[in-house]
Amino acid sequence: MKSSQVIASDNLAVNEAQLLLAEKRTALSVLRTGIAVFALPLSVLSVLIATSRYYNIAHVINLLIPLLVLNVALVSLGSYLVIRAIRQIHHYDRLIENLKQKHGAIAEWID
Repeated sequence: MKSSQVIASDNLAVNEAQLLLAEKRTALSVLRTGIAVFALPLSVLSVLIATSRYYNIAHVINLLIPLLVLNVALVSLGSYLVIRAIRQIHHYDRLIENLKQKHGAIAEWID
């Protein structure tokens, strides 16, 4: 029979694993959002290129410049979110590996 101190330590390890996995899920959500933000300007530019024969760039340049600036800002934001999320995911993976090495009891439950 395990002592209460060992059981408390196992419970703490399980709670810590749950917290790390929740943080990892949050980072994965940020990654998904970053990919969506990154894809939006690419689809807008695709539509503009596909319909470019129907308008003269010289006539709509005052609309295209703000749109291109907005697209650059969205690509930058999307890239930032994706890079940040990937770094966080790797960080949480390392923390989970350390936790699995410390507490062998939870290693079989976390892959």
